[in-house]
Amino acid sequence: MDSKDHKFMQRALELAELGRGSVSPNPMVGCVIVHDNRIIGEGYHKKHGEAHAEVNAIDSVIDPSLLSQSTAYVTLEPCAHHGKTPPCADLLIEKGIQKVVIASQDPFDKVNGMGIQKLKDAGIETVIGLLDDVANELNIRFMTYHQKNRPYVILKWAQTKDGFIARENFDSKWISNEKSRQLVHKWRTEEDAILVGKNTAIHDNPSLTARDWKGKNPVRILLDSNLEVGPNANLFDDSAKTIIFNTSLEKTEGSNHWIMVDELTPDKILNELYSLNIQSVIVEGGAQTLNSFIKDNCWDEARVFIGPETFGDGISAPTVDGKPVNEETHVGDILKTYRN
Repeated sequence: MDSKDHKFMQRALELAELGRGSVSPNPMVGCVIVHDNRIIGEGYHKKHGEAHAEVNAIDSVIDPSLLSQSTAYVTLEPCAHHGKTPPCADLLIEKGIQKVVIASQDPFDKVNGMGIQKLKDAGIETVIGLLDDVANELNIRFMTYHQKNRPYVILKWAQTKDGFIARENFDSKWISNEKSRQLVHKWRTEEDAILVGKNTAIHDNPSLTARDWKGKNPVRILLDSNLEVGPNANLFDDSAKTIIFNTSLEKTEGSNHWIMVDELTPDKILNELYSLNIQSVIVEGGAQTLNSFIKDNCWDEARVFIGPETFGDGISAPTVDGKPVNEETHVGDILKTYRN
């Protein structure tokens, strides 16, 4: 593969990224169609339930007669099964595409190599693995969900300069600044769910919606073993779907769903979320909930804001034994990101 191939796949990956926050539980996919080293068509998967990247790319080609002498660059293996849309592998075969370059193989059991095999059986030259590290990172939520049978878990908290997540009375407003909080709202639009424990729900009364950013609200998850959170809490306001995991009640009321589990351990909760087709979750607090996910090693990424304020004493912030991957400043707040 030469530099031109890398350039075309890079463009396909840029297109795929445009679907972030809109395609789950599907992966983000981009497709570029090239004839004589010139892009003649491109597309991406825009929204769950709508046309896939390959369909949109082929539909954008002005002269379809060129397809039989063209190469398709796709960021993820074309699907081989009938879901909400027909198989994209079949479409590429039908259009007579000469060559298909694929970044990464799809781990979903209804695809997982079958799309690649279909293309090869049809006599299409098929290349796999170009920029697969970038493609796998792009779809790390989708990959984690299908490879580990659980959602991708992001831990998030804000702590003071001297290492506290809240005061002794649980007050934590506002350790991080307005710009940081807006960024958190953006993150909420990009993930399937957001989770807190009952102490956070009682003391902070959060809404857990994406009020300060355009996009969808995540599903709100509350861990409340003994149903101690009062009925007037913001989490029950019908502005988004809320799932309340507890040990005694199973019912649905409006957009609130009480689900009974025998114990609220991270492993059990992630199993439940997996069965609900939730591919990613932000664990927002409090300290007890965050520490339980850290202790049980049920996390993939941690995003930690460090504000300039000091408390002197209070509730200690969690600590993670992860690999630091990024550090940036947000108007005085420091944001550190770790990977497990």
